Amino acid sequence: MAWFWLILGGVFEVGFTTSLRFVDGFRNAPWTIAFLASVAISMGLLELASRSIPMGTAYAVWGGIGAVGTVIVGILWFGEPAATVRILLIFAIVAAIAGLKLTA
Repeated sequence: MAWFWLILGGVFEVGFTTSLRFVDGFRNAPWTIAFLASVAISMGLLELASRSIPMGTAYAVWGGIGAVGTVIVGILWFGEPAATVRILLIFAIVAAIAGLKLTA
């Protein structure tokens, strides 16, 4: 169950990084609330998962999910570049996350 919580926490990390794009100096209340809620949920799930998964592994996987997810959101919704090198580097992050899970 810990891995489920960790992955879900990584998804909420994507939520808070995406929300951060719209908070406008924390003056946009709905996006600020979405950001704060996503941060709280994401951190809470990371803490929950790290009770069973080594902290270094949990943090690396959580951060990797957030990084990869945020890049994907940027490409799909915000028109960020999808250069071949960028995609290959995303695959490298995913491979590293899978490796950490296999060795944990």
